[in-house]
Amino acid sequence: MTKVKLAKIGIVAVSDRASAGVYDDISGKAIIETLNEYLTSEWQPVYEVIPDEQFVIEATLIKMADEQQCSLIVTTGGTGPAKRDVTPEATEAVCDRMMLGFGELMRAESLKFVATAILSRQTAGLRGSSLIVNLPGKPKSIRECLDVVFSAIPYCIDLMDGPYLVCNENVIKPFRPKK
Repeated sequence: MTKVKLAKIGIVAVSDRASAGVYDDISGKAIIETLNEYLTSEWQPVYEVIPDEQFVIEATLIKMADEQQCSLIVTTGGTGPAKRDVTPEATEAVCDRMMLGFGELMRAESLKFVATAILSRQTAGLRGSSLIVNLPGKPKSIRECLDVVFSAIPYCIDLMDGPYLVCNENVIKPFRPKK
């Protein structure tokens, strides 16, 4: 019998105020809640709340990808046009290759709900055997964006020889080509 590899999934909430304890992080917790709805296979969250500092974001992404071996890393926050919104820049700095279709699709979906979606700079990229996906900071937007891109994520992780993610197909149906 083949032993199934436990999926480690990084969740990075990027927020100066939440990281300073001014308020509780709700965005990172919304990601965990959503992933618990999506996934029926076992997975372990690797969760951090950090400030909007590019070097801190980069170091956290590198640690989660290289040391903690997270096959998927999902960030929330820092994707807007404000000066301290540097999550996409940090992601691009640490990735070997970018997966621009993720950001394009998330923005297209968000435009169905709010005209300011064009101000969002979500992106995604690959670092080693990790897929890094940047999400917006609001829980409602997080769910809308994850709902539209997650069906491609299990197969992307398959292609990188990561753990096999089993989804609750009543909630999200992953795309995997027929063999």
